[in-house]
Amino acid sequence: MPSAPSPTAPRPVKQPPAADRVYQHVKEGVLDRSYEGGTLLTEGELAEAVGVSRTPVREALLRLEVEGLIKLYPKKGALVLPVSAQEIADVVETRLLVEEHAIRKAVPASPQLVERLAELLQRQQTQAAAGDLAGAAVTDRCFHAEIVRSGGNEILSRLYDQLRDRQLRMGVAIMHSHPDRIAKGLSEHEEILDALRSGDADAAVAVVSRHIGWFSHLARGDVR
Repeated sequence: MPSAPSPTAPRPVKQPPAADRVYQHVKEGVLDRSYEGGTLLTEGELAEAVGVSRTPVREALLRLEVEGLIKLYPKKGALVLPVSAQEIADVVETRLLVEEHAIRKAVPASPQLVERLAELLQRQQTQAAAGDLAGAAVTDRCFHAEIVRSGGNEILSRLYDQLRDRQLRMGVAIMHSHPDRIAKGLSEHEEILDALRSGDADAAVAVVSRHIGWFSHLARGDVR
């Protein structure tokens, strides 16, 4: 009687390249503030943390410097750059240009867009209540990105996506330093959703302008 075939051994999960693992490790640390602005990271510490040699660490840090998240100092390490007032101002200006146009174009909103935004709002409320500020910041960004994407302009969507990491880093930092802003931001998301449901483009633009414009006051030092 022929013996039963032996079960096929599971294939080992292929890991991403070492440089990609280091890049993701540092980037996540910067975005969720495990590595706060002003922290000096060394190649040796990162190599040990990820379990790789120093060569892929250097490659990953060069990529992160190009993205404006760190500043390399030869023989010293990589300094995590704090969120600056100029960075906030630049992001706010770009967001206003894109999002005021996008929200007006989104009216009348499709039922699918309204349903998706309501789902994201509920998720963000749950995350904020649980103290998951990093998760709430990601969902906040998704809420706005859905509106931009709804316009169907791929070039504009790609431009907006380029702000993703800067927005996430700013969002988490601001939630930590201005916890009262969390409830206010959620309330403004509800206003945006209500304006889209009612088909009031002017009201939607006004809320978006107020919602994003608050950050410009922060950049000028008007918010304490």
